[in-house]
Amino acid sequence: MKVDLETGLLKQANFVPSPNCDERPEGTEIDLIVVHGISLPPGQFGGQGVEQLFTNRLNPEEDPYYKTIEGLRVSAHLFINRKGEVIQFVPFHLRAWHAGVSRYQERDKCNDFSIGIELEGTDHTPYTASQYSALKKAVQAIMEAYPSIPKDAVTGHEHIAPGRKTDPGPYFMWAAIRSSDTKA
Repeated sequence: MKVDLETGLLKQANFVPSPNCDERPEGTEIDLIVVHGISLPPGQFGGQGVEQLFTNRLNPEEDPYYKTIEGLRVSAHLFINRKGEVIQFVPFHLRAWHAGVSRYQERDKCNDFSIGIELEGTDHTPYTASQYSALKKAVQAIMEAYPSIPKDAVTGHEHIAPGRKTDPGPYFMWAAIRSSDTKA
């Protein structure tokens, strides 16, 4: 995988633009990657719910849960489905709205300086080998394109918003993206 620095897009990803983003604060360096877990409806995989949420097209009549998140405006830079397919919603140079109220190493507002990657899953479902492989390749490409990101600056949503968020959850295998082995 490779990042096109002019567009801020991962060349191997399918780009579906999200309106839920804006400019990063002037002079802000990207120096963090945040891993999330999401499925819509909760616990169901393979549908269009996540894409619809990130593009403000979620129909609240399709599922009772959707009524509870109606009007929510969120996005991530990347979404990796269970098959390992990558969709990009926000160019990396823009601020995606993925972290919410958050803090990393004494700095608040992680959206300002991070890249958010959502994995299709739940806190209590193991992620797939295809997802780990795609995630590892994406992280490597992002770090190559943005050398301001330290090698150890990949964290979970649960770590930057403890008590508020629990993803990617206890089944996420951090070693799978940190080692030379991409098998999970």
